Amino acid sequence: MKIILTCDKTLTGTYRDIPLLDFLPCAPSEKVPSFIYNILDTQLAHENGILKVAPYSLRKVEASLLAHRNANDTVVVHSSYVQDFISEETEIVGVSTMDPLGLGPVSMMFTFGGLLTSYSKKSFIELIKKLDRIRVKNGYRYKIVVGGPGSWQLVITEKWKELNIDHVVVGETDHVINDLFNEIVYSKLPEVVYVKSFPKVEEISVIVNPSYKGMVEVMRGCGRNCKFCEPNLRFVRFIPIEKIIAEAGVNLRYGIGHCWLHSEDIFLYMLEDHKNFYPNSDEVVNLFRRVMSLKGMVYANPTHGSIAPVVATPSMVEQISEVVNACPDKWVGIQIGLETASSTLMRKYMANKVKPFSVEEWPKVILEGTYILNKNFWFPAYTTMVGLPGESREDSLETAGLILAMERFLSERLGSRAHFTVTPLAFIPLGVLRNEKFFNIADSLTEERFLLIYTAWKHIAKELNSSLPMVLKNNPVGRILFPPIAKFGIWALLRAIRSWGVNQGYDPDKPIKPLEDIKLKT
Repeated sequence: MKIILTCDKTLTGTYRDIPLLDFLPCAPSEKVPSFIYNILDTQLAHENGILKVAPYSLRKVEASLLAHRNANDTVVVHSSYVQDFISEETEIVGVSTMDPLGLGPVSMMFTFGGLLTSYSKKSFIELIKKLDRIRVKNGYRYKIVVGGPGSWQLVITEKWKELNIDHVVVGETDHVINDLFNEIVYSKLPEVVYVKSFPKVEEISVIVNPSYKGMVEVMRGCGRNCKFCEPNLRFVRFIPIEKIIAEAGVNLRYGIGHCWLHSEDIFLYMLEDHKNFYPNSDEVVNLFRRVMSLKGMVYANPTHGSIAPVVATPSMVEQISEVVNACPDKWVGIQIGLETASSTLMRKYMANKVKPFSVEEWPKVILEGTYILNKNFWFPAYTTMVGLPGESREDSLETAGLILAMERFLSERLGSRAHFTVTPLAFIPLGVLRNEKFFNIADSLTEERFLLIYTAWKHIAKELNSSLPMVLKNNPVGRILFPPIAKFGIWALLRAIRSWGVNQGYDPDKPIKPLEDIKLKT
């Protein structure tokens, strides 16, 4: 094949279809035994090495190339079989990556600031070294080209030089990928390629082969302009409903009856109010309604969202729940950035995130929004950022106190129907803050930050105990394998965090005051 597209094994892992286990590659290989990882690491199906279903990023590159090239020139393959497709005629092996060096916010937290090696880093480096060995051994002249959301890691570390990667591509490539690959073949581009322009909606190709999890993109960019966020540097574009339906149809024809609607924030789809950010709820609800109306579609699920639109327009969530048939046995999962409870940090770095409310109302918005989501059978997986520049000790304690307030408020109002997680992430210098320093858990931890991390993980442990039966109800294999591993792992992690804190002289039992109760309209 002239062009081979692939990715490392952590991105083709299905992890027994257990929600949030996609973060397993962020775990340190030195601490999570390989036999445990291998038990949970199921892989996407392939036919003689060709992926039947592939990660969405590969499918988008494939679609853009096929718009200009012969279908026989390009193939999307599993990394374990990439050698079967390489020959002297191969021109490019393109590798899509998410977290190639373990510098992502989850990996940096799990690996103590990179002191340990995440499985994502281990797998990526093994793949690149394999590609280079094949090339050297056989005297082939193909170029190893790496792109995707994690390519920046290779640039800032210059690790691409050590790994003999020929080109690293940073940016969106839908509109230029064919020309870019042609220029790479004829050595007309620098080693690091920055694509600074953005494709117009009409230049974004519809996938032609099925995507993992039935993923379909509904928008790019966000527009809230949070200073720490790389996607906010992207021009905002809404994918027309016709293209979304077409991609969902590609997956349905393969037999994938679910659709993950991917965006930076699902509730900003077709946004018109760019001043106060009141959601265009009719368009958001219609998006779910149109997808669910497709013959054979069982459910539709968002990937990411924000909490302020939920509080601004509760009826939007209620209507979506009706459309997707959310119920006690079928919850809607969504990842949301809680970030911090501090109004000072909110005002400094993400004032638009809380609109149409004020930064002082942020804790109230989190509490009320979580209540609305839970009441309508939505399970929010929050993330909080540790180590934002200028973060004070009080800021960390406020965020820990918010988690405790959420526990108390929701359990009082909803009882067993109260579900959420808050995962602490290390600050990574991206977006406008790219010149700041990484938050390194190994040397930048204070007692207050430790208490925030410990509080968050204690709640995750509680949630794991209460949620596993619901999450794994329709996963018979996972129901047998995962609970003992998960419960042992989470409590082992908590003991390790506690022990580490004690060794640092911190008091893990130091009382944290929940944020004062706020009278909520709900």
